Amino acid sequence: MNRRQLMSLALPLIAVPSLALSQTAPAAPAKAQSRDPYAPTEVAIRDDFEVGSIVVVSKDFFLYHVVAPGRAIRYGVAVGKDELVWKGKATVGRKVEWPSWRPTQDMIKRNPDAYEKYKDGMPGGPTNPLGARALYLYNARGQDTAIRIHGTTEPGSIGRAVSNGCLRMRNEAVMSLFDQVPIGTPVYVF
Repeated sequence: MNRRQLMSLALPLIAVPSLALSQTAPAAPAKAQSRDPYAPTEVAIRDDFEVGSIVVVSKDFFLYHVVAPGRAIRYGVAVGKDELVWKGKATVGRKVEWPSWRPTQDMIKRNPDAYEKYKDGMPGGPTNPLGARALYLYNARGQDTAIRIHGTTEPGSIGRAVSNGCLRMRNEAVMSLFDQVPIGTPVYVF
């Protein structure tokens, strides 16, 4: 085979991929386009986390509830902004339905216009920033860390770094987690 014959055979092979690339891909089904990346989803996880534990990967905005070796339910979360990201190991020391809320002194100092009016607290309910449920995180000495895994009145904040350190979940997600997690559950926040 001479060079001219080789080129004439190769030309269609070179042209075919460019023709395929120039065609538009079929539209994805509507369900796939509107899929919520923060909706609860069962996923694989490292199998060295104990079943029942909670693992939070702050930089990815996900909380994992380990339900079986190597399996977890993944939930979207909002995390602390800037320097307020809390990391460490804790345990669920308390659980409250429709918790009351009071900003910390640090929150009031950082943003008095937003928080001073709540210095005496706010009763639980649908307008409370802690939402429908709260899991209170305690350190190894049994002390309250002031960090909560809680619901929110701002579901659009999920997937963002916006809180004062707590881990926010959509109310329906935190209600589901609340029902599955006992006091004493280990929590790892990375």
